[in-house]
Amino acid sequence: MSTPTAITIGTFDGVHVGHAALVERCRAFVGADGRVIVLSFDPHPAAVLDKSRMPPRLTTQARRVELLTGLTDRDGRPCGADEVVIMEPSRELLAQTAEQFVKAVAERHRPSVIVEGPDFGFGKGRSGSVETLRGLGPRFGFEVDVVEPVQQALRDQTVVRASSTVVRWLIGEGRVRDAALVLGRPYELPGSVVKGDQRGREIGIPTANIVSACMSPGDGVYAAIAHLPGGRTHAAAVNIGERPTFDGLAHRIEAHLLDVDREGDAWAPLPGLPEYGWEITLELIGWVRDQVRFGSPGELVAQIHRDIERVRAIIGPIGPTRGGHLQGALA
Repeated sequence: MSTPTAITIGTFDGVHVGHAALVERCRAFVGADGRVIVLSFDPHPAAVLDKSRMPPRLTTQARRVELLTGLTDRDGRPCGADEVVIMEPSRELLAQTAEQFVKAVAERHRPSVIVEGPDFGFGKGRSGSVETLRGLGPRFGFEVDVVEPVQQALRDQTVVRASSTVVRWLIGEGRVRDAALVLGRPYELPGSVVKGDQRGREIGIPTANIVSACMSPGDGVYAAIAHLPGGRTHAAAVNIGERPTFDGLAHRIEAHLLDVDREGDAWAPLPGLPEYGWEITLELIGWVRDQVRFGSPGELVAQIHRDIERVRAIIGPIGPTRGGHLQGALA
């Protein structure tokens, strides 16, 4: 007897609460002993079809796989995917008719059920729909289950439909606490530390200058948890923008890590790490303030110290694991 297999197909960028609902429904169909397979397009099909419509990335491919396989239900029981298949959206793949696409998926994965949302579209020009799937199911041996969109209340009591588009809008507006509600966890900004212009160390507040492949939030100052190599974590005051006090033109992501145990008062690289080239992930917990042009570097420094105190108040005690600050993000 073959192992029952449930499949869900999409981009899954961000792995928000709506995506989690699809995977959880897959698990409910096949049980703990069945297989759940997520077929995830990466990059977004717009990268091939029309780059001008390419949305900014919310998750790296590796993090997307980690999140999809690590999902748990409301009772904390594992319900994540057994396998995440990354589907590169080549022109050949995107040119398949709806029937050709389903035939290829069915022959490769032998699904017992395909689980999708009501607006699922597939095949050339998104010509296929949930009704198309239902029509093809008997021929290829699978059922079709439709999961209604997840409605999520934001902090202002607005109710939104959970989607990657909504998450991007919230992040772009700096509403990282609301984005956390739709994601089910704080938004993460992974990146590499590169050389900046070193103004931070000149004013006694050194920062890690970060380059990320994921979407940068709207300009402003944020409270974050910085995850460093080796499992270390620090609270961080994160400045995103062009630094108007210094007439900056380049958009920067700069993180000042709190409570770093350096020797003496002079600036030095973080203990155990090179000056540049190491990986960091910023878990964005809350918004602190807009970017402001100050009259002098001294005024800026005084404000940064006030920002740091605000960051401490937002973050509170730092836990040992990634995602451990969801309750703070939702408060």
